[in-house]
Amino acid sequence: MNNLNSPLQRINDCDVALCLFCNRQSRHLLIRDAFRLISRLGDGVFWYTLMAALLLYYQDYALPAVLHMLAVALAGTVIYKFIKVKTLRPRPFNVYPAIICTGKALDQFSFPSGHTLHAVSFSIIVIFYFPGLAWLVLPFAVLVALSRPILGLHYPSDVLAGALLGALIAAVSFWLV
Repeated sequence: MNNLNSPLQRINDCDVALCLFCNRQSRHLLIRDAFRLISRLGDGVFWYTLMAALLLYYQDYALPAVLHMLAVALAGTVIYKFIKVKTLRPRPFNVYPAIICTGKALDQFSFPSGHTLHAVSFSIIVIFYFPGLAWLVLPFAVLVALSRPILGLHYPSDVLAGALLGALIAAVSFWLV
C-alpha cells in the first residue's frame, strides 16, 4: 500500500514545492502588482473588452466569434464550478502557511483554475477566428496561468487541469458548432 501512495505523494510534493517557488516571487512588489493586474484582467475584463473591440472593429464579421466565446464562457463556468464543489480542494494558502495569498480568491476552492480554463479556451477560439491576434492572446493566457500560483491562489496542478479543460471545452465547442 505504501508503494502505491509513494508516486502520488512525490507528485503532490513537487506540486507544493513548485507552488512555493512561484509564490515566493510575489514577495517582489513589482511582480506582485503586475500579476495582480493580470489576474484582475483575467477575471473577464480583458476577454470581454476584446469581444467588444472585435465587434466595434469587425462588426457583423466578429459576431460568430463573440457568440462562440460567450457560449464557451458559460460552459466553462458551469463545468469548473461543478468540479470545484465535487473535489473541494482547499486553496494552497489555506493549507500551507508558507504560501501567502497576495491576490483575490473568487471562491474557497482551488481545483481547477477557472481563470486558466477561460484564458485557454478563449485564446483557442480567438485564434481560430482571428489568427492574427495570437501575439496578443497567447502571452496573456500564459501570464494568467502563471499569476495563479504566484499569487498563492492555485497549485500548478490546478493550472494544468484548467488549461487541459479549457482546451477540451474549446475543442468540443468546435465539434458542436
